[in-house]
Amino acid sequence: MSDSKKKTYLCTFFIYSPKSNVMGIIISLLLGALAGFLAGKLMRGGGFGLLGNILIGLLGGFIGGLIMHLLGINAGGGMVAQLAVAVLGAVVLLWIVSLFKKK
Repeated sequence: MSDSKKKTYLCTFFIYSPKSNVMGIIISLLLGALAGFLAGKLMRGGGFGLLGNILIGLLGGFIGGLIMHLLGINAGGGMVAQLAVAVLGAVVLLWIVSLFKKK
């Protein structure tokens, strides 16, 4: 497939578009921060700081995308769908971490 015929692809949470790599990365980081913050609020009542939220949101996007793929669900390619998938994955990530965390 030539570069002129490539479409924008959604790879879990990262947006890949040959013409907008920088903007895609910025949007991914912002959505990751928001997803991490929302997951933190849902799971323990608080956020994890900016870098923590971004990391949890990006990892959550990957986990959420994997879960959706395994279930055969296509959430769509919009930002709201990306955010929902990332929050789902981030909540699962935080739940798994809480299983191993000593109280």
